[in-house]
Amino acid sequence: MKREIQKPEGKLGILTPGMGAVATTLMAGVIASRKGLAQPIGSLSQMGTIRLGKRTEKRNPLIKDFVPLASLDDIVFGGWDLFTDNAYETAMKAGVLDKHQIEEIKDELINIKPMKAVYDHKHLVNLTPNNIKEGATKMDLAKQLMEDIENFKKANNCSRIVVLWCGSTEVYTKASAVHQSLKSLEEGLKNNDAEIPPSMIYAYAAVKLGYPYINGAPNLSCDVPAIVELAHETNTPIFGKDFKSGQTLMKTILAPGLRARLIGLDGWFSTNILGNRDGEVLDDPGSFRTKEVSKSGVLDDILEPQLHPELYANTYHKIRIEYYPPRGDFKESWDNLDIFGWMGYKMQIKINFSCRDSILAAPLALDLAIFMDLAKRAGLRGIQEWLSFYCKSPQTAQGLPAQNDLFKQLEKFENTLRFLEGEDLITHLGLDYYENELLA
Repeated sequence: MKREIQKPEGKLGILTPGMGAVATTLMAGVIASRKGLAQPIGSLSQMGTIRLGKRTEKRNPLIKDFVPLASLDDIVFGGWDLFTDNAYETAMKAGVLDKHQIEEIKDELINIKPMKAVYDHKHLVNLTPNNIKEGATKMDLAKQLMEDIENFKKANNCSRIVVLWCGSTEVYTKASAVHQSLKSLEEGLKNNDAEIPPSMIYAYAAVKLGYPYINGAPNLSCDVPAIVELAHETNTPIFGKDFKSGQTLMKTILAPGLRARLIGLDGWFSTNILGNRDGEVLDDPGSFRTKEVSKSGVLDDILEPQLHPELYANTYHKIRIEYYPPRGDFKESWDNLDIFGWMGYKMQIKINFSCRDSILAAPLALDLAIFMDLAKRAGLRGIQEWLSFYCKSPQTAQGLPAQNDLFKQLEKFENTLRFLEGEDLITHLGLDYYENELLA
């Protein structure tokens, strides 16, 4: 049965806490695409197709023609940042895009100016901001954010809002008592509880207003029972965490292949260098620990060592991230895999991946914002696990293990879209073939 979905009428405001390299690359790409200056390569919402029905039917529409998605022409950008630079100035400094491309859309980018951001030195150590909010309590700051959101919506004549965290990785924080219920979180906000990081204040503000919230970093943010409870109370979709863009993307492509062929893995060593603001933040051990936890859980979820201890129980997984300013946003990663096969014979796989971090992350950010807007209009609430395809450390219901196999994630994503539109789910089982050909 087709689900009733509200049409994407009016403008969609995408507000980004953090207007650094990823956010401004996203903004520039959308603006350039709608002016015919570039293509939104890497975006399933814009360029992806989806198979419907049997293979013989040859129905493969664009996803954006199959489900009612917001148009790029209707998107309005805004955000908050710890620094006063507008989107044009930030894009020029970030060095992700060629200067001539930025100049072509200079007027649009200049008009995207950051609102003052929430900052807490305890949760973000290596930056010295100059554009921060003041408030007696964290609840005061949350109310200021809510006012910002509503003012932006009104000023830009938006019918809908999505809040998309594109800020830095915060110092590692474990869920504690203050995060366990909405009541305890709101008390903590009023009492300036030290365990509530800035990203969680943004999550609270957005979800309290009923606007979808996406966590593009490995921060705790919305991945706590309190925000999940609030999301159900306000009928709001939430999801995260951490855009799956570079080295972890390679892991979720390759590891399923090793697992499928039952090839053993002694060790996987990963290291990478980058020099953007993200690299500067991750140079702090506390922030690095947050990223390390996000990246390290992927292999266990895919390889399932409890099922094949002889192949994966003793896998040694090492992760390193080094801040190297000369590289800027041009990240380079090296992976060494020590594998073994038939009769225990040893082999190796080497990967050298040189990428532009924000170029890979921008289409993920766009898709998450657009599909979370779809989820809201379709009446979906709480954790949107069907979007795990886009994240390193997918948020799941409490106690439910994450699915990190990229190909299984894509299958779940596509089947969710089919479900929303009342199409048959595709399992690739081909029952007709079995019944009419093999068993005839």
